[in-house]
Amino acid sequence: MDTLLPLLRVDNLQVELGTPTRPVRPVDGVSFALPAGQTLALVGESGCGKSMTALACMRLLPAGGRIAAGSVHLGNAALHALPETRMRDIRGNHLAMIFQEPATSLNPVMTVGDQIGEVLVRHRGLHGQPAWDEAERLLAAVGIPDPRRRLSEYPFQLSGGMKQRVMIAIALAGDPQVLIADEPTTALDVTIQAQVLDLLAELQARRGMGMLLITHDLGVVARMAHQVGVMYAGELVETGSREAFFADPLHPYSRKLFAALPTPAQRGRPLETLSGQVPRLGEKRSGCRFADRCPQMHERCRSAAPAMHAVGPRQVRCHLYDPATGTREWVEPPAVAEAPGVAPAPAGKALDIEALAVHFPVRKGLFRRVVGHVKAVDGVSLQVPAGQTLALVGESGCGKTTAGKALLQLVPASGGQARYGGQNLLDLSPREWQPLRRELQMIFQDPFSSLNPRMRVGEILEEGMLALGVEPDAGARGARIDALLNRVGLDPAMRDRFPHEFSGGQRQRIAIARALAVSPSLIVCDEPTSALDVSVQAQILNLLRELQAEYGLSYLFITHNLAVVDYLAHHVAVMYLGRIVERGRAEEVLGNPRHPYTRMLLAAVPRIDTAAQKAGGITPGDMPSPLNPPSGCHFHPRCSEAIDRCRADYPEERRISETRVVRCHLVS
Repeated sequence: MDTLLPLLRVDNLQVELGTPTRPVRPVDGVSFALPAGQTLALVGESGCGKSMTALACMRLLPAGGRIAAGSVHLGNAALHALPETRMRDIRGNHLAMIFQEPATSLNPVMTVGDQIGEVLVRHRGLHGQPAWDEAERLLAAVGIPDPRRRLSEYPFQLSGGMKQRVMIAIALAGDPQVLIADEPTTALDVTIQAQVLDLLAELQARRGMGMLLITHDLGVVARMAHQVGVMYAGELVETGSREAFFADPLHPYSRKLFAALPTPAQRGRPLETLSGQVPRLGEKRSGCRFADRCPQMHERCRSAAPAMHAVGPRQVRCHLYDPATGTREWVEPPAVAEAPGVAPAPAGKALDIEALAVHFPVRKGLFRRVVGHVKAVDGVSLQVPAGQTLALVGESGCGKTTAGKALLQLVPASGGQARYGGQNLLDLSPREWQPLRRELQMIFQDPFSSLNPRMRVGEILEEGMLALGVEPDAGARGARIDALLNRVGLDPAMRDRFPHEFSGGQRQRIAIARALAVSPSLIVCDEPTSALDVSVQAQILNLLRELQAEYGLSYLFITHNLAVVDYLAHHVAVMYLGRIVERGRAEEVLGNPRHPYTRMLLAAVPRIDTAAQKAGGITPGDMPSPLNPPSGCHFHPRCSEAIDRCRADYPEERRISETRVVRCHLVS
């Protein structure tokens, strides 16, 4: 291919779905060029057309989807016009893709080696032992330990981070010139995310690949991208270099995305949010597609669609930058009002946890004898202050969610105490627990799987009230349901819809409304903002803060998103392999981390105020198995500061201030 041409060039791409008589356009006139060795990041909310653009480039559009206009060129090859037989030679060889969800993209009935081998056979002609050796080399290249053993394993035997790295190995097996990465780090822990991003950057530098990175995480964009394209409602609304974009975003939509990010400076006041939603597919608009949500909207925005205007080397689709009529004068939206203080709450601890343990037996053999225990939670002690938020942070598999579920007896505890209102929750029978269900509620991580798909929203909210005897009058229950939907920012008319008719952010709001329906005083929030767009995340965080201020709620907030913790939490506890390794006030732990694991978590967070660079302080490797934890300090195999004592003895708690406790031999 001609090296003077961009590796991938997209011109005025239009994608249509549905019937030819009533088509909808999720992608409408997108153009960009991707040079060799560079990364173009497409950013925007869910539903903006980012993934559909990638699928069109791969010619993998869903049934009923088609390229209605425009062109896609890979070098001199016109991908939009090639027959499928020719595309099979290019797809996976010259052009490869890492799909958004590895758990559903990998074949569950094929081993890892067989799935990599398919690409090696099809595109590189390798068979037998040479193919097996190359597959092992690819797994080693993407940082998977013991690659020969992993080749014989199935996807369900791998962690989320390992599955994502297997997806990268499959994509790289054909030695592609262009790699499309669709949300390659969504919902991954910050440490695994850092390893995946570093790996992609190293492979790109070594191979000279072009990379199309699709993400809604601006921290990832700051770390990886050379060029940035902001998409909204099927169109590119701003393009430019990474440095210029982060120094001065031009389009009102880009500015709103930045304003929605939680930062320490915004602690104690509401985040800016984007009102409304991305226009629905098929919705006819004569003017700017962002007009209804734009704080800079003028009459012309409703009547005429803006063109792309050049602003130096950048381009922006906004009437404010029209050389003929634009003023470029920003009318700053009114400042977000300070949130009211936290409502008065009873002094002391809403929940006092001492030595909580959850051990799952491992059984083998014909008689299912117990041969060991998985110590998912191993002696956790915490206090959730009344009316405040305790954030429980750590990597996936450290036991955070198991601890939260054990407190509500959704999984059986093996030992310890959890005192609430003078009672030990872990000793109560189901009958004794019944009245406490009103007081203690949980917001689950995945609202789609936790909401009954066969029930309407109104029925979901009413179910808890009926079970716990809240509002015996049907009319009062109906009024309460309407008030709850209003409170979480949903139209009461939506009460007759089913969960699948809502977006991810709306389903999360329904899950919050369900928890609030019975007037609890303490809520366990399990990753309530995981994988949400920054705009939706800001709305959810504002809602949780407002509810805490209004009702004096206490939160046990389980997450691995440290930016959210910095914004929302009053206290932080860091968990590793079933145990708390550091806890204290949020400003203490995040401002001056003392445990090496806490420092590693903070170092792994991609930030928008730093140039693209490799994360420092990240030790490769996954968390050890809780079935067979390391001797001594559990973190020592991943700790660059470990000494001999760390390998022999588990450290005792060291209190370094009235509110700060650390488990580390290196802390005096």
